[in-house]
Amino acid sequence: MNSNRKAVWSALKGWLAAILVVAGVVVAIGPVRAASFQPLEIVTRNGVQVFSVEMATTEEEKQTGLMYRKELADGKGMLFDFNPEQEVSMWMKNTYVSLDMIFIRADGRILRIAENTEPLSTKIISSKGPARAVLEVVAGTAQKYGIRPGDRVGHPLFGSK
Repeated sequence: MNSNRKAVWSALKGWLAAILVVAGVVVAIGPVRAASFQPLEIVTRNGVQVFSVEMATTEEEKQTGLMYRKELADGKGMLFDFNPEQEVSMWMKNTYVSLDMIFIRADGRILRIAENTEPLSTKIISSKGPARAVLEVVAGTAQKYGIRPGDRVGHPLFGSK
C-alpha cells in the first residue's frame, strides 16, 4: 500500500508539473498579438503626429487584429499590411474598443478614414478603393489630430521613414 501511494503521488507530481508548465506558457504568451512595434508618422495640416504601431503581417495577426482587447492607448495602434495594394474589408467582430480605421494607399497617402467604428459589429467596413495598409487607432484620433484623406503616412511599408 505504501508503494501504491508513492506511485500515485509520483504520477500526480508529474501531472501537476505538466499543468504548471502549460499554464506558464499560456500566461507568458497571452492573447495572440503582433510581434513588433514600430514608429509611424502622419503629416497633417496641423503638424506631424507620431504613433507606435504593432505590425500585423501574418494571416493570423491580420485575422485577430485588435480583437479581445479592452483598451487602446492614445498614440498606439496596429498597422495591417495587405501587400499588394487591393480592396480591403474589415469588421469589428470581437473588438471591444471603438476604432478609427485609416486606409492607406501604396504611395503612403490616406485613401479613406472610417471613424468611430461600432464595437462588436460584423458590419463590413470597406476601403472603397485599393489600399496597401490599414492603420487602426482609438476612435476620435482622426478628429483630434486633424487627420484627413490625402495626408501622408511615413513608415517603411510605404518606402519612407
